[in-house]
Amino acid sequence: QVQLVESGGGLVQAGGSLRLSCAASGNISSFNFMGWYRQAPGKQRELVAVITSGGSTNYGDSVKGRFTISRDNAKSTVYLQMNSLKPEDTAVYYCAAVVTHGLARNDYWGQGTQVTVSS
Repeated sequence: QVQLVESGGGLVQAGGSLRLSCAASGNISSFNFMGWYRQAPGKQRELVAVITSGGSTNYGDSVKGRFTISRDNAKSTVYLQMNSLKPEDTAVYYCAAVVTHGLARNDYWGQGTQVTVSS
């Protein structure tokens, strides 16, 4: 069982920065994917950024060029550096991990951390 614990959310003014952290139990270098999703009130959960076990990254269109995902395998932690924040970035941000064993796939989610960007 993988546990994911997010931290780093808060209130920031537009144009500011925040860094989210996701601490995972287990060896994240063996995880197929880790990433960040977000959900704003009344909207569907959407992809923010993912990073594969090989280090490849992918970003949602709305955050490209502003957000950066990275990971520290030694600390079993994934980070999301968020710069040039906009009010529309306001959402609950969730950390996610995908672990596969053969044909079996397990998805894990953190409890979420609130990010609020004021205009």
